[in-house]
Amino acid sequence: MNEISLKKDKEIAIMRAGGKITARVLNKLKKEIKPGITTSKLDQIAEKLIAKSGAKPAFKGFYGYPASTCISVNDELVHTIPTAKKIQEGDIVGLDLGIFYQGYYTDAAITVGVGKISPKAKKLIQVTKESLEGAIQAVKEDIYLGDIQALIQEKIERAGFGVIRDLSGHGVGKNLQEEPSIPNFGKRGTGPILKEGMTLAIEPMVSAGDWHIKVLDDGWTVKTADGSLSAHFEHTIVVTKDGAEILTKE
Repeated sequence: MNEISLKKDKEIAIMRAGGKITARVLNKLKKEIKPGITTSKLDQIAEKLIAKSGAKPAFKGFYGYPASTCISVNDELVHTIPTAKKIQEGDIVGLDLGIFYQGYYTDAAITVGVGKISPKAKKLIQVTKESLEGAIQAVKEDIYLGDIQALIQEKIERAGFGVIRDLSGHGVGKNLQEEPSIPNFGKRGTGPILKEGMTLAIEPMVSAGDWHIKVLDDGWTVKTADGSLSAHFEHTIVVTKDGAEILTKE
Protein backbone atom coordinates (compact mmCIF):
# COMPACT_ATOMS: atom_id res chain seq x y z
CA MET A 1 0.00 0.00 0.00
CA ASN A 2 1.25 3.49 -0.85
CA GLU A 3 1.55 6.05 1.90
CA ILE A 4 -1.63 7.91 2.89
CA SER A 5 -1.11 11.66 2.49
CA LEU A 6 -1.67 13.95 5.47
CA LYS A 7 -3.00 17.37 4.51
CA LYS A 8 -1.72 20.61 6.01
CA ASP A 9 -4.03 23.32 7.34
CA LYS A 10 -3.74 25.36 4.14
CA GLU A 11 -4.71 22.35 2.03
CA ILE A 12 -7.64 21.50 4.30
CA ALA A 13 -8.88 25.10 4.03
CA ILE A 14 -8.96 24.79 0.23
CA MET A 15 -10.77 21.46 0.44
CA ARG A 16 -13.24 22.98 2.92
CA ALA A 17 -14.02 25.75 0.43
CA GLY A 18 -14.33 23.24 -2.40
CA GLY A 19 -16.49 21.00 -0.23
CA LYS A 20 -18.93 23.85 0.36
CA ILE A 21 -19.31 24.23 -3.39
CA THR A 22 -19.87 20.48 -3.77
CA ALA A 23 -22.56 20.53 -1.06
CA ARG A 24 -24.24 23.63 -2.47
CA VAL A 25 -24.52 22.12 -5.95
CA LEU A 26 -25.85 18.82 -4.59
CA ASN A 27 -28.47 20.62 -2.49
CA LYS A 28 -29.55 22.64 -5.52
CA LEU A 29 -29.90 19.47 -7.61
CA LYS A 30 -31.96 17.85 -4.85
CA LYS A 31 -34.43 20.74 -5.06
CA GLU A 32 -34.62 20.44 -8.86
CA ILE A 33 -35.55 16.75 -8.84
CA LYS A 34 -39.18 16.22 -9.80
CA PRO A 35 -41.14 13.90 -12.07
CA GLY A 36 -40.46 14.68 -15.75
CA ILE A 37 -37.02 16.24 -15.41
CA THR A 38 -34.28 14.41 -17.29
CA THR A 39 -31.00 13.36 -15.76
CA SER A 40 -29.15 15.25 -18.52
CA LYS A 41 -30.96 18.46 -17.51
CA LEU A 42 -29.80 17.95 -13.92
CA ASP A 43 -26.27 17.45 -15.21
CA GLN A 44 -26.45 20.71 -17.17
CA ILE A 45 -27.63 22.57 -14.06
CA ALA A 46 -24.74 21.12 -12.08
CA GLU A 47 -22.13 22.04 -14.67
CA LYS A 48 -23.32 25.66 -14.80
CA LEU A 49 -23.33 25.98 -11.01
CA ILE A 50 -19.85 24.47 -10.73
CA ALA A 51 -18.46 26.88 -13.35
CA LYS A 52 -20.18 29.84 -11.69
CA SER A 53 -18.46 28.87 -8.42
CA GLY A 54 -15.00 28.99 -10.00
CA ALA A 55 -14.55 25.22 -9.82
CA LYS A 56 -14.40 22.40 -12.36
CA PRO A 57 -16.32 19.09 -12.49
CA ALA A 58 -14.04 16.33 -11.23
CA PHE A 59 -15.73 13.50 -13.08
CA LYS A 60 -15.83 14.98 -16.59
CA GLY A 61 -12.97 13.44 -18.56
CA PHE A 62 -11.95 11.14 -15.69
CA TYR A 63 -10.94 7.98 -17.60
CA GLY A 64 -13.10 9.38 -20.40
CA TYR A 65 -16.31 9.87 -18.39
CA PRO A 66 -18.49 12.24 -20.46
CA ALA A 67 -20.53 14.13 -17.84
CA SER A 68 -20.18 16.31 -14.73
CA THR A 69 -22.35 14.13 -12.48
CA CYS A 70 -23.32 10.51 -12.01
CA ILE A 71 -27.10 10.22 -11.66
CA SER A 72 -28.29 6.72 -10.85
CA VAL A 73 -31.96 5.71 -10.63
CA ASN A 74 -33.49 2.78 -8.72
CA ASP A 75 -31.38 -0.34 -9.41
CA GLU A 76 -28.58 1.78 -10.90
CA LEU A 77 -26.03 1.96 -8.13
CA VAL A 78 -23.31 4.37 -9.31
CA HIS A 79 -21.53 5.84 -12.35
CA THR A 80 -24.65 6.25 -14.48
CA ILE A 81 -24.19 8.71 -17.35
CA PRO A 82 -26.96 11.35 -17.50
CA THR A 83 -29.29 10.98 -20.50
CA ALA A 84 -32.71 12.05 -21.77
CA LYS A 85 -34.22 9.55 -19.32
CA LYS A 86 -37.05 11.19 -17.34
CA ILE A 87 -37.30 10.82 -13.59
CA GLN A 88 -40.66 9.46 -12.41
CA GLU A 89 -42.76 9.61 -9.26
CA GLY A 90 -41.65 6.87 -6.87
CA ASP A 91 -38.07 6.69 -8.18
CA ILE A 92 -35.05 6.93 -5.92
CA VAL A 93 -32.21 8.94 -7.42
CA GLY A 94 -28.53 8.83 -6.48
CA LEU A 95 -26.65 12.09 -7.13
CA ASP A 96 -22.86 11.72 -7.08
CA LEU A 97 -20.70 14.80 -7.55
CA GLY A 98 -17.01 15.61 -7.42
CA ILE A 99 -15.40 18.99 -7.96
CA PHE A 100 -11.86 20.25 -8.51
CA TYR A 101 -11.12 23.56 -6.80
CA GLN A 102 -7.75 25.30 -6.52
CA GLY A 103 -5.83 22.07 -7.02
CA TYR A 104 -7.87 19.78 -4.73
CA TYR A 105 -10.81 17.43 -5.11
CA THR A 106 -13.88 16.84 -2.95
CA ASP A 107 -16.51 14.15 -3.51
CA ALA A 108 -20.03 13.65 -2.14
CA ALA A 109 -23.28 11.82 -2.88
CA ILE A 110 -26.89 11.70 -1.73
CA THR A 111 -29.90 9.55 -2.60
CA VAL A 112 -33.28 11.24 -2.94
CA GLY A 113 -36.81 9.85 -3.09
CA VAL A 114 -39.10 11.37 -5.74
CA GLY A 115 -42.58 12.06 -4.40
CA LYS A 116 -44.17 9.10 -2.63
CA ILE A 117 -41.75 6.18 -2.46
CA SER A 118 -42.21 2.66 -1.12
CA PRO A 119 -41.60 1.91 2.57
CA LYS A 120 -38.69 -0.34 1.55
CA ALA A 121 -37.11 2.44 -0.51
CA LYS A 122 -37.54 4.85 2.40
CA LYS A 123 -35.89 2.43 4.80
CA LEU A 124 -33.04 1.75 2.35
CA ILE A 125 -32.27 5.47 2.02
CA GLN A 126 -32.49 6.00 5.78
CA VAL A 127 -30.23 3.08 6.68
CA THR A 128 -27.63 4.03 4.06
CA LYS A 129 -27.56 7.65 5.27
CA GLU A 130 -27.38 6.60 8.93
CA SER A 131 -24.54 4.16 8.21
CA LEU A 132 -22.49 7.07 6.83
CA GLU A 133 -23.41 9.36 9.72
CA GLY A 134 -22.51 6.68 12.28
CA ALA A 135 -19.19 6.02 10.59
CA ILE A 136 -18.28 9.71 10.58
CA GLN A 137 -19.19 10.08 14.25
CA ALA A 138 -16.89 7.16 15.10
CA VAL A 139 -13.85 8.57 13.28
CA LYS A 140 -11.01 9.64 15.54
CA GLU A 141 -7.24 9.55 15.60
CA ASP A 142 -5.41 6.29 16.30
CA ILE A 143 -8.27 3.89 15.56
CA TYR A 144 -8.16 1.37 12.74
CA LEU A 145 -9.94 2.09 9.47
CA GLY A 146 -11.33 -1.44 9.76
CA ASP A 147 -13.28 -0.30 12.85
CA ILE A 148 -15.16 2.22 10.69
CA GLN A 149 -15.73 -0.28 7.89
CA ALA A 150 -17.13 -2.83 10.36
CA LEU A 151 -19.56 -0.27 11.77
CA ILE A 152 -20.94 0.46 8.30
CA GLN A 153 -21.30 -3.23 7.50
CA GLU A 154 -23.05 -4.04 10.78
CA LYS A 155 -25.58 -1.21 10.40
CA ILE A 156 -26.48 -2.25 6.85
CA GLU A 157 -26.64 -5.99 7.40
CA ARG A 158 -28.68 -5.65 10.60
CA ALA A 159 -31.32 -3.92 8.49
CA GLY A 160 -31.37 -6.87 6.07
CA PHE A 161 -29.66 -5.07 3.21
CA GLY A 162 -26.60 -5.95 1.12
CA VAL A 163 -23.22 -4.22 1.39
CA ILE A 164 -21.77 -3.74 -2.09
CA ARG A 165 -18.37 -5.43 -1.99
CA ASP A 166 -16.83 -4.60 -5.36
CA LEU A 167 -16.76 -0.82 -4.90
CA SER A 168 -15.12 1.26 -2.18
CA GLY A 169 -14.65 4.69 -0.72
CA HIS A 170 -11.19 6.20 -0.98
CA GLY A 171 -8.73 8.84 0.04
CA VAL A 172 -9.15 12.17 -1.75
CA GLY A 173 -7.16 15.38 -2.13
CA LYS A 174 -4.70 16.29 -4.87
CA ASN A 175 -6.16 13.30 -6.73
CA LEU A 176 -9.80 12.28 -6.98
CA GLN A 177 -8.89 8.81 -5.74
CA GLU A 178 -5.99 8.32 -3.34
CA GLU A 179 -4.96 5.80 -0.73
CA PRO A 180 -6.52 4.25 1.24
CA SER A 181 -9.25 2.14 -0.31
CA ILE A 182 -12.26 2.13 2.05
CA PRO A 183 -14.56 -0.87 1.54
CA ASN A 184 -17.90 -0.74 3.35
CA PHE A 185 -17.16 -3.98 5.17
CA GLY A 186 -14.25 -5.09 7.31
CA LYS A 187 -12.89 -6.31 10.63
CA ARG A 188 -12.10 -4.25 13.68
CA GLY A 189 -8.43 -3.89 14.49
CA THR A 190 -7.34 -4.12 10.83
CA GLY A 191 -6.24 -1.71 8.15
CA PRO A 192 -4.47 1.64 8.38
CA ILE A 193 -4.54 3.65 11.61
CA LEU A 194 -6.30 6.99 11.23
CA LYS A 195 -4.14 10.09 11.67
CA GLU A 196 -4.87 13.81 11.83
CA GLY A 197 -4.85 15.33 8.35
CA MET A 198 -6.13 12.29 6.46
CA THR A 199 -8.85 13.28 3.99
CA LEU A 200 -11.24 10.47 3.15
CA ALA A 201 -14.31 9.96 0.98
CA ILE A 202 -16.49 7.52 2.92
CA GLU A 203 -19.38 6.22 0.80
CA PRO A 204 -21.73 3.40 1.77
CA MET A 205 -23.26 1.75 -1.31
CA VAL A 206 -26.17 -0.48 -0.41
CA SER A 207 -28.53 -2.87 -2.13
CA ALA A 208 -32.03 -3.79 -0.96
CA GLY A 209 -31.22 -7.31 -2.14
CA ASP A 210 -28.03 -9.15 -3.03
CA TRP A 211 -24.63 -7.41 -3.04
CA HIS A 212 -23.55 -8.55 -6.51
CA ILE A 213 -23.32 -5.97 -9.29
CA LYS A 214 -23.04 -5.78 -13.06
CA VAL A 215 -21.56 -3.14 -15.38
CA LEU A 216 -23.59 -2.26 -18.45
CA ASP A 217 -22.32 -2.12 -22.03
CA ASP A 218 -21.61 1.63 -21.77
CA GLY A 219 -18.67 0.61 -19.56
CA TRP A 220 -19.81 2.90 -16.73
CA THR A 221 -23.28 2.23 -15.35
CA VAL A 222 -23.20 -0.11 -12.36
CA LYS A 223 -26.46 -1.87 -11.47
CA THR A 224 -27.45 -4.39 -8.84
CA ALA A 225 -27.25 -7.83 -10.46
CA ASP A 226 -30.64 -8.87 -9.08
CA GLY A 227 -32.42 -5.64 -10.07
CA SER A 228 -33.02 -4.56 -6.48
CA LEU A 229 -33.09 -0.93 -5.39
CA SER A 230 -29.83 0.69 -4.34
CA ALA A 231 -28.73 3.75 -2.38
CA HIS A 232 -25.50 5.71 -2.03
CA PHE A 233 -24.36 8.44 0.36
CA GLU A 234 -20.90 10.01 0.55
CA HIS A 235 -19.01 12.77 2.35
CA THR A 236 -15.44 13.97 2.16
CA ILE A 237 -14.07 14.27 5.70
CA VAL A 238 -10.80 15.19 7.39
CA VAL A 239 -9.54 13.39 10.48
CA THR A 240 -8.88 15.92 13.26
CA LYS A 241 -7.74 15.80 16.88
CA ASP A 242 -11.41 16.03 17.86
CA GLY A 243 -12.78 13.39 15.49
CA ALA A 244 -13.96 14.06 11.94
CA GLU A 245 -14.89 17.28 10.19
CA ILE A 246 -17.25 16.97 7.24
CA LEU A 247 -15.80 19.06 4.41
CA THR A 248 -18.69 18.56 1.96
CA LYS A 249 -21.32 20.61 3.76
CA GLU A 250 -22.60 24.16 3.31
